[in-house]
Amino acid sequence: MSQGQLRVGFYGNTCPNVETIVSSVVRQVAASDQNIAPVLLRLHFHDCFVQGCDGSILIENGDNAERHAFGHQGVGGFEVIERAKAEIEAVCPGIVSCADIVALFARDAVVLANGPSYEVETGRRDGVISNSSLADIMPEVTDSIQILKAKFSQKGLSEKDLVVLSAAHTIGTTACFFMTQRLYNFFPGGGSDPSINPSFLPELMATCPENGNVNVRLPIDRGSSGTFDNSILQNIRSGFAVLQSDASLYEDLDTRSIVDSYFGIFSPFIGISFEADFANAMVKMGRIDVLTGFQGTIRRVCSRF
Repeated sequence: MSQGQLRVGFYGNTCPNVETIVSSVVRQVAASDQNIAPVLLRLHFHDCFVQGCDGSILIENGDNAERHAFGHQGVGGFEVIERAKAEIEAVCPGIVSCADIVALFARDAVVLANGPSYEVETGRRDGVISNSSLADIMPEVTDSIQILKAKFSQKGLSEKDLVVLSAAHTIGTTACFFMTQRLYNFFPGGGSDPSINPSFLPELMATCPENGNVNVRLPIDRGSSGTFDNSILQNIRSGFAVLQSDASLYEDLDTRSIVDSYFGIFSPFIGISFEADFANAMVKMGRIDVLTGFQGTIRRVCSRF
């Protein structure tokens, strides 16, 4: 019966070293790439939102492959997954799914950035479909809060999940490409998003001038982009959100109250913990439309069916 369910320690007997191998690869890559943590965390999110957590984003099968979808632009970490998969295949051939490797990498990436550790349920199988058109459902930085709430709800995720998973932006950077509309064309006739703190607007414009290089990158969490913490939520409260989708969390009464709950004077005493809620949301996200048991397959190479 357990074949049809995710569970912690799924590979305990068949590949007991899988988590050790993944952790080792994460540390090795991080030694030369300080940005790898947010990259791997984002990869898991993008994988789970399209067809569920099935490793479909890893497939490279031509121009129409899911990984080339507009909604996945900027997603990376594929070569790191392949590196770990090769090491795992050497000791446990045909046992561990690529989807599970992505989920384990996301957890270790969070820990690497001083975020909370949590137990990862495993037992996912790899999907057999990869099509860029299926990624049209991805949340976008320009989505309204109503659209974001609807997209998360369709995946079985709550408003609290929306807030804390968005707060994963506490680590990493974004490109000026995603800022142009918010800074210069927020209204039909032009202009900037009025929710941006007036003292922050010149800073953003200096980094991302109107006709400048759209590939220039800037921290998403102003002042704390290298450490996993709740400062991104404080920035959202103060008008220092970089991304429009993050700022929108404070425009809705329900999501605003969730953001504020992490800063209440009694929050620690009544069990409100951003780290714990984030860990719970990651586990919940990792269950989205998973393939288990005899569904799907186990790929030997993550980029190929």
